[in-house]
Amino acid sequence: MDNLHNGTVRNQQTGEMHTFFMRKLQMEDLNEIERMQQEVIRAADEKNTLQPLTTEEFKFILDGNGLMIGVFADGRLIGFRALLIPPIDEEHLGFDIGLPEEDLSSMLYQEISAVLPVYRGNRLQRQMADAIMERIPELQRNFRYIACTVAPMNIPSMKDKFSQGMRIAALKEKYEGLLRYIFVKDLGMEGTESGESVMIPAENVTQQKSYLKSGYSGTALEYRDGWFIRFER
Repeated sequence: MDNLHNGTVRNQQTGEMHTFFMRKLQMEDLNEIERMQQEVIRAADEKNTLQPLTTEEFKFILDGNGLMIGVFADGRLIGFRALLIPPIDEEHLGFDIGLPEEDLSSMLYQEISAVLPVYRGNRLQRQMADAIMERIPELQRNFRYIACTVAPMNIPSMKDKFSQGMRIAALKEKYEGLLRYIFVKDLGMEGTESGESVMIPAENVTQQKSYLKSGYSGTALEYRDGWFIRFER
């Protein structure tokens, strides 16, 4: 299978450097994908910050309803990232951000993204993001919106989304009552000029909801004796 990218990573536990390669994942990789997901879940400090995928959800993506790429080093899978063509149902994220029903089919989800704990700090999340976004044309459909959900105070994931130019468009309960940001990127927009802005503590979800209802969107994350989110309109 064709390599999408090659490089080196440091094992943070041993300090050793390893070469890695990145490739598209296939159905035959499913067992290794699920083993890695379980390892990431076991190591997570906050279990509800990661929304794991079921076997059927992984199969749905690998069966042509999206894309998955993986990073391999030291003889095993150490990271993966997924894009999903979502079914149009009542849980569609397009409804959460006010898209008209006729535009829902133009939305693609950034699904689960994970890196083994000992290989974090190597910018693998960003490298996987760049690689998988470049392969969207393989899906042979025109997509305008990229969306995903992120748990509040999941700082690494929030940094990842903001670094890709995504913005917080909503903050709602998803997945049977779990509070989640709805991040979105409009691929049809070159960028917007900044207007009014306000910095809100990352833990103050009540104030954030109020500004989102007033037409603001979250655009950046900054540390100022605590984490703050910049909201602009």
